[in-house]
Amino acid sequence: MILRGELAPGERIPEAALAERLGLSRMPIRQSLPMLAKEGLLVSAGARGFAVRSFTPQDCAAAIRLRASLEGLAAKDLAARGASPALLARLAACLAEGDRIFAKRHIVEADEAAYGAMNKRFHDLLVEGAENPLLAELVARCNVVPFVSPGTIAFNRDDLDAAYDYLSYAHRQHHAIVEAITRRDTERAEFLLREHAVTQEKSMWRG
Repeated sequence: MILRGELAPGERIPEAALAERLGLSRMPIRQSLPMLAKEGLLVSAGARGFAVRSFTPQDCAAAIRLRASLEGLAAKDLAARGASPALLARLAACLAEGDRIFAKRHIVEADEAAYGAMNKRFHDLLVEGAENPLLAELVARCNVVPFVSPGTIAFNRDDLDAAYDYLSYAHRQHHAIVEAITRRDTERAEFLLREHAVTQEKSMWRG
């Protein structure tokens, strides 16, 4: 609800109202709110209350760059160790799914969710492949910041041509990342992940 914007930044989260809205007792709500605060989605408000955390555009940009640095390290480690055939096959499936989205040479509104789901799987596979639990935890913390998660794709529906341009470019970067990992080119794999974040950051400012 927070990530979808159903609960606005700064909005207080009353236990009773949220429990009624979700059809739950107050106990699981009371247990969940401190956990969400620990994850960075809520902040303390009052003696025992919580409110939705607000993020600035600068916070979003910083989190994107940090996530890119972490994923760059993941890709570098993965390239150095060598990705398993099973992992490469799953990455190839993501590439093929993206290729199908862009094969028609334009995008439609329904492609937003499809590309976002594929993009999230692609980035999750890179992080999982690094087999570094601490790195994965830090990436997950970055992803709670609005517009940072690879699964969050929000393009301007009034300019689908521009959306096609930057999303198709981002997907070509996916191909290059997988190629670098397959060739075990550690430096290029890391560089491409960092460069990939620049594309996401620019698309965020375009709205």
